[in-house]
Amino acid sequence: MGRCEEAGPDGLTFEELRELALIYRRATAQLALLRDRDRDPEAVRYLNALCVRAHSVLAVSQPPPRTALLPRFREVIGRTWPAQCLVWLLLATGVYVGAVVVAKDPKATYALMPVSLGYTPARLDRLIGSEQERGAFLSPDATPIGDNVLFGSQLFANNTRVGMFAMAGGVLAGVPTIVLTVYNGAILGAFAATFWVPPHRVEFLAWLLPHAIPEFAAIALCAAAGLLLGAPLVGGGRRGRAAAWRDATQSALVLFALAVPLFIAAALIESFVRESALGTTARLLVAAGSGSVVLWLFVASGRARRRPVKVGWLDQAGPTTPGVAPGSGSGSRR
Repeated sequence: MGRCEEAGPDGLTFEELRELALIYRRATAQLALLRDRDRDPEAVRYLNALCVRAHSVLAVSQPPPRTALLPRFREVIGRTWPAQCLVWLLLATGVYVGAVVVAKDPKATYALMPVSLGYTPARLDRLIGSEQERGAFLSPDATPIGDNVLFGSQLFANNTRVGMFAMAGGVLAGVPTIVLTVYNGAILGAFAATFWVPPHRVEFLAWLLPHAIPEFAAIALCAAAGLLLGAPLVGGGRRGRAAAWRDATQSALVLFALAVPLFIAAALIESFVRESALGTTARLLVAAGSGSVVLWLFVASGRARRRPVKVGWLDQAGPTTPGVAPGSGSGSRR
């Protein structure tokens, strides 16, 4: 019970939960015998408290989720780390494939880079074939604030649409989510292969990282939400598809809600930092700041644990010495 109250029912394996239920039934039978004999009040008090603690876990409905936003976000991120790890693996696979393909055949850039982002074939021709064109593309250049606002709103709308597609693809067993995640990684890999040539490597990192860190973190959260929605369609487990889908939907919505402010941050950074006269050092400092915030979010969420089950006066009813029940000495009776 101590382990179960510390980590929650999800902290125990199925076999341990089944063993807990068996011990609970034996303890209730022993409690009934002790009450009938009325010979050991301390043992009755101890077993009664222990049985109520077990009952609160095995038979009583779990309390509703906490409404505080930050604890809720941390809890969901902490519970969904397998899906998020899979998403980052898919992104890394896409980056590797895109970079390798473009490095071997630069013409593959035309197939991977979407025209909707403004990379027309003519523009790609200039970027691929001219070092001066790449340098001019990466050079800091201040733009009017009105243009920045319009550009940022378009970026936010486009990125949010990509995130919604990644999450909604989960209803088709997650297959569209996987394809879209790998493709987004391939776009980044193709772009990196085009610019990862001397002498503009540092400038490229300063141009890319400040907005790419929160943007891809948000896309990863949305893709993880899509995988969560697709998992019950593949197999619902012991609880059935309906219950698994209900839980997955709640977690997916929380992940998407957390992705929205990251999309906003990425749009603001891309429109007001990338499209500005800030130098390479300042941009790298912004990248370090955004990376620290995202890293803190995931590291802090990894420490999220369920709170122990609180049962009021029963906290005072347990044994004073761990593993020794009151009345278990010479005065106790079986």
